[in-house]
Amino acid sequence: MTIENGLILTLSVDIGGSGIKVMLLDPQGNPLTKRARAETPRPAKTEVIINTIVTLAATQEEFHRISVGFPGVVRSGVTETAVNLDPEWIGFDLATALSERLNKPVRVINDADMQGLGAISSKGVELVITLGTGFGSALFMDGKLVPNLEMGHHQFRKEETYEEQLGRAALEKQGEKKWNRRLEKAIASLQHLFNYDYLYIGGGEAEKVKIELPPNVKIIPNVAGLLGGITLWRD
Repeated sequence: MTIENGLILTLSVDIGGSGIKVMLLDPQGNPLTKRARAETPRPAKTEVIINTIVTLAATQEEFHRISVGFPGVVRSGVTETAVNLDPEWIGFDLATALSERLNKPVRVINDADMQGLGAISSKGVELVITLGTGFGSALFMDGKLVPNLEMGHHQFRKEETYEEQLGRAALEKQGEKKWNRRLEKAIASLQHLFNYDYLYIGGGEAEKVKIELPPNVKIIPNVAGLLGGITLWRD
């Protein structure tokens, strides 16, 4: 890709169960615009989501390529799962469809993976979990991604998954105090499971975390889910 002024700008997109966000990044991955956000349409079908992204993209300055974080398993730009959106997304070629609408090259990755890419130090075993509509996860070894971990749908406790115990629905039903106690148990369980060097907690509900965290666990800003978009183009 050759740009006359030498600056290749990236539109970073974060598709979430409750909101869709976009931001323009410079070649180093620094934000050039404020985050623009729209509510995720319901039902969250393919066409309406793409229309929302196109509308948000029009609020930004000129860009040359697009990075997308999607809440599900993604392979070669095709979305294979979409638990918190619509079944219509299963087997949908999001990269091609969005590229055709905006006439720009598009790369798509799992949203937790993209958030992790915007937060990790690339040293040792690093685990990222995102607390939002669902429960996202990403695992890295010395900066190398293990893609599509999707740990949120694995059993955690009381015959329920991490997402059933710690997703937004559980937070609203059980309240912050009980939700935080569950999170504390989850952190201990994940430490024994992955023996990680660092755990990063992000997502829209990370601000509700009130427990005292171990020294190797930190909260990361939700904007990391957009800032990580620059790494999709670092071949």
